[in-house]
Parts: sequence; structure tokens; C-alpha cells
Amino acid sequence: MTETQVEIEIVQSLGGISPAEWDACACPEALDGGRPEDPFTTYRFLKALEDSGSVGPGSGWAPHYLLARAEGQLIGCAPLYLKSHSQGEYIFDHSWAHAYERAGGRYYPKFQIAAPFTPVTGRRFLTLPGFEETGMSALVQGAVNIAAKNGISSLHATFCTQGEAETGERLGLMHRVGSQYHWENPGYGGFDDFLAALSSRKRKTIRKERQRAQGFGGEIVQLTGYAILPSHWDAFWEFYQDTGARKWGQPYLTRQFFDIVQETMRDDVLLVLAMREGQPVAGALNFIGRTALFGRYWGCVEDHPCLHFECCYYQAMDYAIEHGLNRVEAGAQGEHKIARGYLPRLTHSLHWIADPGFANAVAQFLRAERDAVDEEVEILTDYGPFRKVEARETE
Repeated sequence: MTETQVEIEIVQSLGGISPAEWDACACPEALDGGRPEDPFTTYRFLKALEDSGSVGPGSGWAPHYLLARAEGQLIGCAPLYLKSHSQGEYIFDHSWAHAYERAGGRYYPKFQIAAPFTPVTGRRFLTLPGFEETGMSALVQGAVNIAAKNGISSLHATFCTQGEAETGERLGLMHRVGSQYHWENPGYGGFDDFLAALSSRKRKTIRKERQRAQGFGGEIVQLTGYAILPSHWDAFWEFYQDTGARKWGQPYLTRQFFDIVQETMRDDVLLVLAMREGQPVAGALNFIGRTALFGRYWGCVEDHPCLHFECCYYQAMDYAIEHGLNRVEAGAQGEHKIARGYLPRLTHSLHWIADPGFANAVAQFLRAERDAVDEEVEILTDYGPFRKVEARETE
């Protein structure tokens, strides 16, 4: 049997690739007419980032989409970016950059394979069914070879799947683990079923939080599809700007991004808005996947007790239960999520560093970090709000 000959190409715009060709690799599960596992590597999401100027000139995220072709057919692709900073990644390598530059190296630019601004686990090495092994191997080797040839310091693939991380290790990349918080739905019939699984104290706390939040003086609505109006995006943009300015210094996404999402992705969006006197005063943006709901951004123009928890966490859980989704992923960081039923789950990333000495130092760091993360996840899981099997509670 002859070995498949694969050609690697980099293109700086999705405009030269057909949506069908890209999505055949990115989300083949959606060919049945259903949703992709997540929308964040689909053509429409990445194109919205590009067309809105959220990535590209001036952003520090320069698209260099990686393509692998066999006999002219696209068998693999990856959202690859040339980066001049480490912002918008949520798996932090700032300390690596500082150490490398203190030693006289030049860390930036670097290569990043990622769904920009999106701490959601998903496939990063997008392969056509039947070409999983060949395609990922070609993409990894192609990216490393291009980086080495052009003097790029490093390559990082963030929030990849565990399977990709294991394959990447076999291909010579370094595997890093982290954690974030997910809420899992074992098949609850309603929110009260979830509450029944909690300890009495946690159950009462959540009931009080929901009561306080819903007493803010208005109503909370869930909007998707054509129910989302341009005026809703106007309000959410104000929320997003405020949150972005406080968290990151400036918002990552442009205003135009939300207009494009309205045109091309409205059915992928769940917008939770707190309305008072007909005007949105707070809101949370979620994206809808095949089996999960992904919480992304929150903001407000009025502060009300517990409204953040209601809009971001409890409304998302309500939606997941009603629509039979398996989990809610609430984004990066936040140990306060544990008390609300969101438990730590491992995340994975892959790394290649050109300098052998520095790569060895990072590898040692990653081994120690992994032990610490495993221990932390075990401890934090034990602090979760769920009833212990041996507990005997009375209401």
C-alpha cells in the first residue's frame, strides 16, 4: 500500500476556501443537518472573526490557516494564527515568554492553533473522516516545519481534545493540562431534580440566590434565532465593552462581529437578557452546540444581587435541561462556580518550542504542573455541592 502524499499550504484568508470544504473537516457530524459539536471552528464562526476585524491587522492575531491536501482533496485544516502577544488564549504562557526573553530570546511572533478568544475544548486539528491519523500527522509536522523554517519560536494548540493531546505527544509535542468548570446533566427532568441532588445547605442557598436575582424588578428572557433583534445586540455590545475593559483592557471582539453573528449564526446563539421597563440591563451570551451549551460573555449596566449567577449559570442550566443537552461549559476560571454545581474538568493543550534547552525546561515545568492540577481537581471536586452517598440528611 502506497503512503498518502500530503501537501501543506497556508492561506491568510478563508475567502479562498469554500465553506463546505472547510466544514467537511471541521464539523462532519453536522452533515446530517444537526448542530456541530461546537461552532467555534466552523467556517461561519472563523469567517465572522475575520470579516469583522476581530482577527487580522492590528489585532495581534494574523490568520495563517493551515491546509493539508491529498490528491487535491482537503483532508485536514487548522485555525492557525501568527501572534504578537499572548492575549485572548486563556491558557497562559506569559511566564514562558518573559523567561525566554530574559535569556535573550525572541518569543514573539509565535504560532497559535486555537479558536480565538474561546476557552472551549474541541478539535483543533480538523480532519476529514477516514483521514484522522494522516491528517493530524501532516498538520502537526507541517506547522512545526513552517515554524522552524521561518524562525518562529514556538507552536501552541490550545483547548484541544484529550485524544489530540495524546496523539500530539506521540508526534513529539509537549502536553499541558489545566482545568475549568462544567455543569453536567445526567438527564434531569427539571431544575428541581438538580437541586434534589445537592446537600440541603447548598440547595437552600441556590434557591435564595435565584429568588433574589429574579426579584431585581424586571424579567429574564432567553432569546435565540429571529427572536434576537438588532437592539438586543446594541445593548449587549454595551455590556461586553464594559466587561472587556475591566477584564482585558479592551474588548477582543469588534461591534461588527455581533452584526455578522446576527446574520450567519443567530441559530447558534442563546442570549439571556435581564429586562427592566423594556430595556436590557444585563445579559449573558451563550453558543449552542450539539450536546453542550457554551457560556461566553456577561455584562451589565446595573448591579443587582445574584443576577450574574442567574443569567450566566442557572438560566444556562434551565436551557440545557429543557433541550436535553449533556452539559454547560461556563468558560475559564472561577472557583465560585463549584458551589453552583459546576465541577472542575481537565483541559488540554499541545506545545512545541524551537530552542532545545528552553523546551527541556518547559517540559520539566509541565510535569510538575500536571501533578499539581490533578491534585487540585481532586480536592475541588470533593468540595462540590452534591450530596455524599453516605450522608443521611433530613430536611
